Amino acid sequence: MTDRQDTPVDSVAELVDILTALRAPGGCPWDREQTHETLKYYLVEESGELLDAIDERNDPAMMDELGDVLLQIVFHAQIASERGAFSLEDVARACCDKMIRRHPHVFGHADVDGADGVIRQWEEIKRLEKGDAAPDSAVAGVPRHLPALHRAHKIQKKAAKVGFEWATIDGAIAKIEEELAEVKDALQNRDDSEVAEEIGDLLFAVVNLSRFRQHYAEDLLHQTVRKFERRFRHMEDALGTAGRELEQCSLDELSDAWDSAKVSLREGTAKIQPT
Repeated sequence: MTDRQDTPVDSVAELVDILTALRAPGGCPWDREQTHETLKYYLVEESGELLDAIDERNDPAMMDELGDVLLQIVFHAQIASERGAFSLEDVARACCDKMIRRHPHVFGHADVDGADGVIRQWEEIKRLEKGDAAPDSAVAGVPRHLPALHRAHKIQKKAAKVGFEWATIDGAIAKIEEELAEVKDALQNRDDSEVAEEIGDLLFAVVNLSRFRQHYAEDLLHQTVRKFERRFRHMEDALGTAGRELEQCSLDELSDAWDSAKVSLREGTAKIQPT
């Protein structure tokens, strides 16, 4: 934290001034050549780093990464302002108006029944804002650039709202078994394109099981990847202490070291909380 006593308005205004200077003639060559398109993946990257900081409950890192995300927002607004489309002030005003409009139970006289009532009211207001126009599909409106597992979850959830859903979890499990059998068949046929398609179908079915249990597959896979990384690093360290390189070990030796890492880290019974 700094010792300056700026208000949020002062600090954001200074950030806008900095971006204006960087983009001006004689400013930074790299910043001047950026476009909305070239910045897309920086926003994804910065958002991912923010999520890491949140998971780690690291407040200083969260503050830093939130700043990086804010920089991306100001950067996009600056580029839009230069072509006369909109400014950061327009972005903030539209957001303020939307938040007030979609919270009539706080800023108006509406009554809602708990958090579920808030969500229903929010969706109804969104529908009215769009002019009461029906979407072209029940699964419309899910951003294409979401991570694939998250996007699958959102689309499946929309489909479930109109009744396209297993009656019990047994149906979701049976679908996984069906898709796994189809992967095996494709492997026997030695058809690479068919194998790829069937693996995708299997992943989609696994996401559905996760969603059925009120988990996000994206979160579950991230947790499993972190668990794998911890165990692998532990195995590397243990073998290194014994004077062994991984490349020198047989598969049986690596399997034994892996099992030892699992025991040492005591992760076998870790619980994953529903989202």
